[in-house]
Amino acid sequence: MKIVLSSESTIDLPKELLEKYQIKIIPYTIVMGEENGLDGEITPQDIFDFTAKTGKLAHTAAINQVQYEDHFRELLKEGDAIIHFGLSSEITSAYQNAVNAAREIAEDKIFIVDSRSLSTGIALEAIYARRLIDANKEPKEIVELVKKRIPHVQASFAVESVDYLYKGGRCSAMAAFGANILKIRPQILLKDGKMVSGKKFRGPMKKWVKDYSEATLEEFNNPDLELVFVTYSSADQEAVDWAVNRLKERGFRTIYTTKAGGTITCHCGPNTLGILYINDGEHPIE
Repeated sequence: MKIVLSSESTIDLPKELLEKYQIKIIPYTIVMGEENGLDGEITPQDIFDFTAKTGKLAHTAAINQVQYEDHFRELLKEGDAIIHFGLSSEITSAYQNAVNAAREIAEDKIFIVDSRSLSTGIALEAIYARRLIDANKEPKEIVELVKKRIPHVQASFAVESVDYLYKGGRCSAMAAFGANILKIRPQILLKDGKMVSGKKFRGPMKKWVKDYSEATLEEFNNPDLELVFVTYSSADQEAVDWAVNRLKERGFRTIYTTKAGGTITCHCGPNTLGILYINDGEHPIE
């Protein structure tokens, strides 16, 4: 049986990794004033420039049911079954649209997984699914094994400015004002599929990335060392390199650095960096 892996542009993987792990993508739509474009065609820099020029925040349009139906029909020409990983259902209505599309086409062949995550947190799940596919597991077993690990996906990031979170309605004006005055760099965590605030850091990027990295490794101290992502919207290269070297010291065997796509960037803004891994120990494939 040939199983096709599918996800959305919110998985934040570059072309070479999408090809390596054979993941097919359907993009979100990004809206910047009167201009609409697909995530991937509109870049994070386009979004930064739009917000700087207009003072407004770009936003995203959820993938609708018809778009998913077209996507799934094309993928069924390539394989016998589809496992699709969607952005957390707590964040977008797109997940339910994907479920409805699967029911409309072939519910027994299309398996929709609520990642309860975003960005390369989704990628961690999809790559684990690829390993299971390569081990000749059946779709239902793959989905069940992946779901067991979803609660342990450590997806967090720290932001240098809360302006985008404020403009997007995810923090109050008073909190944004206080954070900017005090130069607080808040940590945002995915918990139960929702974005919640965590620890607070201060200082320039080189400093807060170190503090955030150490805090993350201390709190989530049972990592699967097979894979970790350092994902950022834009960043000081020295800060990125420091995070990568710290993760090497911790023992991670595969470390990918990736840039966030347009959809995720809409919500976090520039100079945002995250460390993402599955925090449930080693998971060799039987």
